[in-house]
Amino acid sequence: MSKKTSSSRSWVSKVPLIGKLFDKTPVVPVIRMAGVIGASGGLRRPGLSLAELAEPIDTAFATRNAEAVALIINSPGGSPVQSALIAQRIRLLAAEKELPVIAFCEDAAASGGYWLACAADEIIAADASVIGSIGVISAGFGFQEAIGKLGVERRVYAAGDSKSQLDPFLPENPDDIKRLRILQDDIHDQFKEWVRERRGDKLAEKDHKKLFSGEFWTGRKALDLGLIDGLGEIRTVLRARYGDDVQTPIANKQKGWIAKKLGLDSKLDLSSSLARGALDAAEERAYWNRIGL
Repeated sequence: MSKKTSSSRSWVSKVPLIGKLFDKTPVVPVIRMAGVIGASGGLRRPGLSLAELAEPIDTAFATRNAEAVALIINSPGGSPVQSALIAQRIRLLAAEKELPVIAFCEDAAASGGYWLACAADEIIAADASVIGSIGVISAGFGFQEAIGKLGVERRVYAAGDSKSQLDPFLPENPDDIKRLRILQDDIHDQFKEWVRERRGDKLAEKDHKKLFSGEFWTGRKALDLGLIDGLGEIRTVLRARYGDDVQTPIANKQKGWIAKKLGLDSKLDLSSSLARGALDAAEERAYWNRIGL
């Protein structure tokens, strides 16, 4: 960019009304998507859900002079429903505003995190990012022996033969497991259809068996497999494409100072947030552990 053009933009930006009308500084609004995907209830910290991200998504796509919309994704996965809802909202607005979407993967875009990444037209990751895990998992515990040793009697009353399934305080029921498998296979099929729709001929494996096995890879290997389009990080990539003066405003609402320091949701009172913090941390840790992070 010439010094003349740069100084011209600088002069224009100093006059508010004229600046708004004529400033052509490229803008790529950024939507941050970090954490476990899922709508949490009660007093728990909110996860990544459409309810939490709808406003930032709308804000990003409504940004004046936007050249594209960038997604920063750092998620080990979570709810397939919320993953699909968020991705659908992004695609709807991308088509409506005719804006390209670029996803930048940080530590992980795995499972539901990769579902979100596929909402982009282009996926960029770091060399060591964890990418993939295209599968469905359900995990729990069995306490049927422990409850007996404690002298506790389990009482459950239900109307409907299948209302009480996978009770952790009862021995596993083969019929319950069979129904769970059917459910998982259906969700897995939806996940595979979405990846095929968004990645198409970019996917390297012809039969896709390996890609859809639930396995995950580093960014370097994911590039070879066609799961991503390139390696890099947001600032370098956007400056190379749109110029050194490209603006990258964050569309997400910022937390208050205390919430930032304590890692809490600013909507919740301090005592309630701290009381639930250990449970939230343990649950989120379990998701990250699945991909070794």
